[in-house]
Amino acid sequence: MTTETFRAAAAGSRVAPALLAAGIGLVLIVLSGFAQATVMHDAAHDVRHATGFPCH
Repeated sequence: MTTETFRAAAAGSRVAPALLAAGIGLVLIVLSGFAQATVMHDAAHDVRHATGFPCH
């Protein structure tokens, strides 16, 4: 009985992070789909400068 309970708990502990990651990914896709092109460009440009990558 202990083994079966452990297996069920282990399977459940993998589902929650996967659902959370899928939810965050879906939110990012939807938000970027409705954002204006200049907003997305400026955000990417600022991130490149913040991380030290040249962009020009």
